[in-house]
Amino acid sequence: MSEIQIHTDQLQVVPALLGGFIFILGLCSLIVKERLYLSETLLATIFGIAIGPYALNWIDPSDWSSDEKALSQEFSRYALAIKVMIAGVTLPKKYFMREWKSMGMLLLPVMSVMWLVGSAIVKFTFNISFLHALAIGACMAPTDLVLANGILKGIFAESHVPRHLRNVLTAESGANDGLGYLMLFFALYLMRMPGGQAIGTWFYATWGYKILLSIGIGIVAGFIARKALRYAEAAGWVDKESFLSASITLALLLAGVCRIIGTDDILCCFVAANSFTWDDWFRVETKDKGLQETLISLISLSFFIYFGTIIPWSAYTSANMLNPWRIVVAIILMMCLRRLPVIVLSYKFIPAIRTWQEALFAGWFGPIGVSAIFYSVEAIKQLEEKKHSNGGRVKDIVYPIICAIVFGSVIVHGVTVPLVLMGKRVKTTLSASASSIWNQSNRRMSVRSLSGQRRSRKLDRGDSQSYMPGISAVSTADKRGLSFYTSSPPEPEYNNDLRNTDTNNTEAVCINIGDNNAEAVGVNLRSSTAEVAFNDTLVSEDNGLYIAGQSGAPPSLPERVVIANKNVDAK
Repeated sequence: MSEIQIHTDQLQVVPALLGGFIFILGLCSLIVKERLYLSETLLATIFGIAIGPYALNWIDPSDWSSDEKALSQEFSRYALAIKVMIAGVTLPKKYFMREWKSMGMLLLPVMSVMWLVGSAIVKFTFNISFLHALAIGACMAPTDLVLANGILKGIFAESHVPRHLRNVLTAESGANDGLGYLMLFFALYLMRMPGGQAIGTWFYATWGYKILLSIGIGIVAGFIARKALRYAEAAGWVDKESFLSASITLALLLAGVCRIIGTDDILCCFVAANSFTWDDWFRVETKDKGLQETLISLISLSFFIYFGTIIPWSAYTSANMLNPWRIVVAIILMMCLRRLPVIVLSYKFIPAIRTWQEALFAGWFGPIGVSAIFYSVEAIKQLEEKKHSNGGRVKDIVYPIICAIVFGSVIVHGVTVPLVLMGKRVKTTLSASASSIWNQSNRRMSVRSLSGQRRSRKLDRGDSQSYMPGISAVSTADKRGLSFYTSSPPEPEYNNDLRNTDTNNTEAVCINIGDNNAEAVGVNLRSSTAEVAFNDTLVSEDNGLYIAGQSGAPPSLPERVVIANKNVDAK
């Protein structure tokens, strides 16, 4: 029996817990993401808290290294490097050239206002000087790309967030993750130097060496990597696995090189990604492969499980004026005031944000996450290295404050989507019930079905009826969508991605045609499949909304229904 041993040290426990959680979550991932619309990062953080030193105490990262904060920074560094690289290669061709005005507004005025507003909240909430608050506020100025992935990817994003808005938020998050150095070092230099000297040092050391040099390295490295990979692929030198992993290995290479020379590795990786896919070739070739998305999911889950274990709960006491009520007030003010007002007030100067509804979405979903952890540890490191810095309490409170606000952002942004959809579901159910009563009290329109002949009838944009062969009951219609029922259900089921919809078991299907990027959607009601249809059943002309149906044997449902949306004003 002495030969049989149970190993409970963390070297064995960590892989078991990490792998077990990700595996079990994967078994119900469609339910979590596409029905409950819950954030995986929220679940991972809660799991990390549960197994961490303040709960079950199965994992304690302080046992792994003598410097837990340095471990956190390196973990966040490489998570960000890989994430911004993948985000950059998913952007459309020459994106920054085409959207230079939007990106300029988001990365300069908007990000600066977010920094100043966040700093003001920190100052008044925790009663510290504004200079010290500038350093803490700088950590929260970037919008986090790892957390934003749950909002900008998946079925919710594809169904409710226009592609142009997803692209601009992805580009903004990828770029400003690396620009946090500008705000942070501005405050740090002012702490230890006279004003003029601090600003001069900030321009040549931060702007010149960290920012501009990293941009130059990224452009050149991305260009060389693109040409080299394209040549190797054309010559038949590279296999499929190496081709798909090219962007990941490039991110690791650049992160390591920039770390050696002391420049901005995160920004360099994002710039290199844009240069790497400037002609759209690599993006198109890897679009449907799934490797990059899988890797990002694993990194995100792993990091936020780790984050749940390192939240310093014992630091939230009155000793450093980090009372729980101050933390809660800071989280609420950050979520409401840091980003939302400036986006709503300035969206007319941001061409990629087209309506006030999009401005509300972009303003609300600016999460604080991995990059904030990274910059908070960088601030501590800089203050410890420069002993003569007038850092005050910053070194002691920046990490607990940032961890608390990141946790608040994980919760708030993780539950926003389910709450919004619940409210929308209730509202639509009421509308559907009212429409059903109206339809029952009026004579239903009957359209005679002619075999082998197509029919179409134009719908006005506010029309609450559908004129389709074989469809008897229709819910309300607005300028953004129409709901077509295969029966008269008590509660509609919404599914904008109808490829997985079983109309035999689904009482109702709602087709959202509010995205002007979509030209048409076709639904085959017999085989319970759906597809984008540009075939002979499509009818669209002028700037109207048309429905064409080819009937089957009367009085059955139409064999195919096509909805064409051509330049419909969705305002």
